[in-house]
Amino acid sequence: MTQEKQTWSKRFEKALHPTIAKFNASISFDIELIEYDITGSVAHTKMLAKTGIISADEGEKLVKGLEQIRQEYREGKFHPDLDAEDVHFAVEKRLTEITGDIGKKLHTARSRNDQVGTDTRLYLRSEIQQIRALLRNFQSSLLGLAESNIETLIPGYTHLQRAQPLSLAHHLLAYFQKAERDWERLGDVYRRVNVSPLGCGALAGTTFPIDRHYTAELLKFEKPYANSLDGVSDRDFAIEFLCAASIIMVHLSRLAEEIILWSSEEFRFVTLTDSCATGSSIMPQKKNPDVPELVRGKTGRVFGHLQGMLVIMKGLPLTYNKDLQEDKEGLFDTIKTVKSCLEAMTILLNEGLEFNSDRLTEAVSEDFSNATDVADYLAARGVPFREAYNLVGKVVKTCISTDKLLKDLTLEEWQKLHPKFAADIYQAIAPEQVVSARNSYGGTGFEQVKKEIATAKHKLAI
Repeated sequence: MTQEKQTWSKRFEKALHPTIAKFNASISFDIELIEYDITGSVAHTKMLAKTGIISADEGEKLVKGLEQIRQEYREGKFHPDLDAEDVHFAVEKRLTEITGDIGKKLHTARSRNDQVGTDTRLYLRSEIQQIRALLRNFQSSLLGLAESNIETLIPGYTHLQRAQPLSLAHHLLAYFQKAERDWERLGDVYRRVNVSPLGCGALAGTTFPIDRHYTAELLKFEKPYANSLDGVSDRDFAIEFLCAASIIMVHLSRLAEEIILWSSEEFRFVTLTDSCATGSSIMPQKKNPDVPELVRGKTGRVFGHLQGMLVIMKGLPLTYNKDLQEDKEGLFDTIKTVKSCLEAMTILLNEGLEFNSDRLTEAVSEDFSNATDVADYLAARGVPFREAYNLVGKVVKTCISTDKLLKDLTLEEWQKLHPKFAADIYQAIAPEQVVSARNSYGGTGFEQVKKEIATAKHKLAI
């Protein structure tokens, strides 16, 4: 970087060392913010003209120049290089080339500190809305799959041990509910992103008669920051977003793990279609669940960005510090990762899975997951539940030792165990009845699942 290219004041006699200039620069990644930087600068310019800090004619020329830069960037004609250092200087430099000395007035009553904070919030605000839309698509796919599998049964697990049979729809709708909280959580984060730091200056505001409420209104922020120190130093909104993104990835990763298990030869609950699976480079018989495996792997990447942001912020004194330049790459990568994972998992649900109904039917019929229903059967006939619980435990133990299932016991054997047992015990422990009978609110009973689907449809329609 030559002396002529340096962007700092006459306080400096020498330019930065080339390696330090490269180390210091952020243009390689904060170019992502260019359109938001231009949008923020347009609002700032209009405010400067409105308050008389610059003339109306100067304001019009600056806005026209900024929009020209926007168009040049969209057409691929504007390519800032390292000499610009960051996106803010790149835009201001090009604006000065277009408008002459008037372009040098753009930065009046503004610092890069409040400028970058504004750009980042405008960017994140837009991305949150896009991610919420992707969550709705993901939920819609879950809902469609659930609606076609209301009476498909699947083993339910606790501790990864067979627990009780479930409606497959009920299982899928659990992830719908998790995604609903993700959607709501991002809405909460959006409110705290939607606060304008523009006009906070470097840290203490400005001596110019600016109108921060006007720029907030132009940029559709809910309000401006009430404290200039807080405005330029706050990254709570970014931490909250990264936390919300991490929780989204937790939910995607949990579903991914289940799909990986279900597609294994040991489970065989689902078959992966060719469009969403890959093969082995050496074992021709294999079909690998790459999509859910990648989602599971990328989850740690998002967690890392959250941890990185927390570490950046934990020791920073007020107000702006260069450390905050490091808030962007992790944020950008998190957004791209979450969006790509949501898109991939939605496609996987829509096109990549074929549930093996015969295998699922077999699975819910070959275990003791109906044991609780035997205890409930006795309790409904006046036997204290704990007594019934202990009795059934002994029955299961006996069955295991004789290689039988509960359905294999004769009525005589049942009645020897307790006189309350009658011929209807077989119906009570049939997997379909076991599921259907759990008709409490939020339960897996078919009627409840249908109500849950209706409620879910209503949420998506709002």
